[in-house]
Order: sequence, then structure tokens, then C-alpha cells
Amino acid sequence: MRSHLLRGARAQVLLLGASTTSGTLSSSAISRPSEVRVLHRRRALPQFHSLSASAFKAASMSSQGGNAAGARTIHFSLSPASALVILQGDITKWSVDGSSDAVVNPANERMLGGGGADGAIHRAAGPELLEACYKVPEVRPGIRCPTGEARITPGFKLPASHVIHTVGPIYDTDKNPQESLRSAYKNSLAVAKENNIQYIAFPAISCGVYGYPYDEAAAVAISTVEEFSDGLKEVHFVLFSDEIYDAWSSKAKELLQK
Repeated sequence: MRSHLLRGARAQVLLLGASTTSGTLSSSAISRPSEVRVLHRRRALPQFHSLSASAFKAASMSSQGGNAAGARTIHFSLSPASALVILQGDITKWSVDGSSDAVVNPANERMLGGGGADGAIHRAAGPELLEACYKVPEVRPGIRCPTGEARITPGFKLPASHVIHTVGPIYDTDKNPQESLRSAYKNSLAVAKENNIQYIAFPAISCGVYGYPYDEAAAVAISTVEEFSDGLKEVHFVLFSDEIYDAWSSKAKELLQK
């Protein structure tokens, strides 16, 4: 639980928004190795690196999770055809092929932009993303994407081709935050498959001002991805802070290295 001050901040976030419209992809197969572009942090000075999917697969799960580029990255096999990649970086710089990839935006129910990763994604995508969000029909007055649901828009100026917008729960006020968070991940994966997305990148949904404890959020995120990732080539978690990256990598080892 968080302080009364944080609760007030979280409540204010609900008054903000994120984005969507429909965007579809061709289902053409991708035969070449994927190239993933992310912004990785080294101390206070961010640097850009290009990392191939094969480089992710080569990252040792028993080491520091690093690779030749110095990124904190760890790879897990979910099935013979699907992989999970956990890396530390900037989700607004992530992409694989620019045509069948999508970043997930941790939006609020209005879908008109906000703070944190939501605001960063809107700034990187440009004003066209907000315009697309306005076109998403409201299901109730002021509500375009209820908590736990997902919508899709083009990525516009982002390196990734699409943005999947989902709304996670506010931990202190949601009646069943675990189920709401699970629905946010599950429905994002479903929307990806419906639109022929092959590569998807998640942030740590609800772990900012919404106050979800990192360890609990990681358990929900990883278990849901493990269950519903069939049909996707790669699921990425692109995590900005050391603490969240450590929570995700530790929980993935616990749940997936059996």
C-alpha cells in the first residue's frame, strides 16, 4: 500500500488518457532474423544500440543477462516457436521490423495521454497518435478503454508499427487488481494476434503511479504471457528502471526455469 499522497496522485491519473484506432498488418511471414532497436541506459548517459534476436538468444541466463553491447537482457523459450525477452531500455525506441511489431501503452480509460510511459509514447509518436485516440469510440461517457481491455492504433512516428493501448488497475482501489492486471496483458496479446502482430513489447503495467508492487506485478505479467503467447514470435518486456528489471528477471527465472 502507498501513502495517502500517492493515492491522490493515482486518482488524478484517471483523469488523463492514452490512444487508439484500428490498424492491421499483412500476415506475411518474417524469414530474416529480427533486429531490435532500443535505448539502453548506462549510468546517466543514454546510448543507442542495435541488437538482433540472435543476440538476445545468446545472452546467458546464468550470467548478468548482458551481451556484447552491454545491455541487460535475458531470454527464455516459451515454446519451440515463441520466446520471452526481458531487457532494460526505453520502450519508445523499441522495434523489431517496423511492420509486425507493437509497443503496449499503459494508458488510462480516456486514452488521451498522461504521464510516465503513456506520456513518453505519445510524445515519441507525435500528435497523430492523440488524433487517432480521439477517433476511438467511447463505450461510456469519457471512457474509450475500460480497465483490463485493449485497443490498437498505428505507431505513427514510433519505430514500432503499432501501439496497443491497455489500462491497468490502480492497486489500492481496484477490487481485484490481480485479475484486472491479468486481463490487461491477456487482452493486449489477443489484440496483437487479431492484427497479425508477431512481436510485442510491454512495459511494467500499473507499476508507476498506479502503485502495483513490482514482485506481484511481475508474477502476473510473466504467468499470463506464458499462458497466452502462442501465435506470437517474441514477447518483450522493456523495463526502464534497475529495480523493475531485477524484479522481472528474478520472477521469470523462478517461473520459467523449471
